Amino acid sequence: MIKIDGKQVAAKVLEEAKTAISELKAQGLTPGLAVVLIGEDPASKVYVNSKVKKCAELGLHSEKIVLPSDASQQDVLDVVKRLNEDAQIHGILVQSPPPPQIDEDAIVRAIDPRKDVDGFHPENVAKLALEDPTGYVPCTPAGCMRLLKDTGIETSGAEAVVIGRSMIVGKPMALLLMGKEGNATVTVAHSRTKDLAEVCRRADIIIAAIGKAEFVTADMVKEGAVVIDVGINRVEDSSREKGYRLAGDVAYEEVAAKCSAITPVPGGVGPMTIAMLIQNTVKAAKQSI
Repeated sequence: MIKIDGKQVAAKVLEEAKTAISELKAQGLTPGLAVVLIGEDPASKVYVNSKVKKCAELGLHSEKIVLPSDASQQDVLDVVKRLNEDAQIHGILVQSPPPPQIDEDAIVRAIDPRKDVDGFHPENVAKLALEDPTGYVPCTPAGCMRLLKDTGIETSGAEAVVIGRSMIVGKPMALLLMGKEGNATVTVAHSRTKDLAEVCRRADIIIAAIGKAEFVTADMVKEGAVVIDVGINRVEDSSREKGYRLAGDVAYEEVAAKCSAITPVPGGVGPMTIAMLIQNTVKAAKQSI
């Protein structure tokens, strides 16, 4: 059984990005990423700070904008407009989820699609469906594809099941797997799927992105399957100092015993998301020339 090391693959992606950044800087262009955080959500703060830190390590220009939790829709739109017009910024990311008074869809649509390094703007969603390489692919599905590729897992002709149909992971993941890069036969399963366990047992590759801790159990996985666990959930655990532990959407120990390859949580898909965000920002800088 191969334990897929996301940290190792992410380090490789970041090394590639570092080389590209040096080449762009030699041409007088420093790629720039702006991250907008609304409110003081602890998990979002940690995530935003890790992105800013990674930018500094790689020599990217970064800007962190923190708005109060009671910021209005117009406040956020004004920030996005300023960043759209800022030539030093090539990528814009508004941290999700925003507070309830913010219409997230409207914010995503306000971002210049050429700076939408999250890949959520309708124009980039269309480019993904059309397999137009000038678009930006959402970071987590792009990271999953890179993990499969770098681990030497053959997707062509494979039967893949994606559990979850969100615009962040499930739908773009299915498009990537069935596209020319993946060439897989894809089933998208979700909460209304009849006999989900039976559907999953057919899969050579399972992508679990349903947001429920340890949802995928050994009886849902066939011998020798590849399992990519996108989930990251807090599970109460009184034996831990923090009072909780992190768990994926897959019951790791029991499922790993049946797999040919599996991603752990943490240390699997997580590190890839930031790495692909940096890669998208570098791509945006190149395409701005």
